[in-house]
Amino acid sequence: MFTGLIREIAKVVSYKDSILVIQAKHKPKLGDSIAINGVCLTVIETKDDIFSVELSAETRGIMAYENLKDQVHMEPAMKLNDRLEGHIVQGHIDCVGEIVSINKNENAVDLTVRISKEFEKFIIPKGSIAVDGVSLTINEVKDEIFRLTIISHTIKETLFSDYSKGRRVNIETDMFARYIYHMFKKEHKTSWEDIDKIMAIY
Repeated sequence: MFTGLIREIAKVVSYKDSILVIQAKHKPKLGDSIAINGVCLTVIETKDDIFSVELSAETRGIMAYENLKDQVHMEPAMKLNDRLEGHIVQGHIDCVGEIVSINKNENAVDLTVRISKEFEKFIIPKGSIAVDGVSLTINEVKDEIFRLTIISHTIKETLFSDYSKGRRVNIETDMFARYIYHMFKKEHKTSWEDIDKIMAIY
């Protein structure tokens, strides 16, 4: 699990044959989970300030892999005693979105992103979403487009200042929105007893 709060802007050393090599101040251990641009990956090799992760065909097929260059957002998996300051992020990308517009206002930036119709049902005004691993609040949803307002602190601590119109971004919708939708689909006929069992897990 992750929080959606970027801990470091890491440097991409190389990306070849499904192996991504990262240079960072954070030193993960072999087998650790780590999110790169919001994608949960497993560390397969470490050396000094460099570590490697491997991307499966499934992962490559659902993410904006073209952004695995120069710099990336990085967040180590949260520990059980960590504060949850963003929202619960799994690192399981739902889809790739496309930036439609970027508009600066007084002390923030409005970002609008287009996604496929299939995932719009999980995007709720004032709900949470992770964009390239960053926990953000949704302001507005309309016709497969959602709007976010990114404050100056978040701009400073992430790569958003380098983003431009047309860029593809990794999208992870809110975990609870997905679960609730799945539970109440007609074919599943979820009972309140089923819901109690699911909630007990968390």
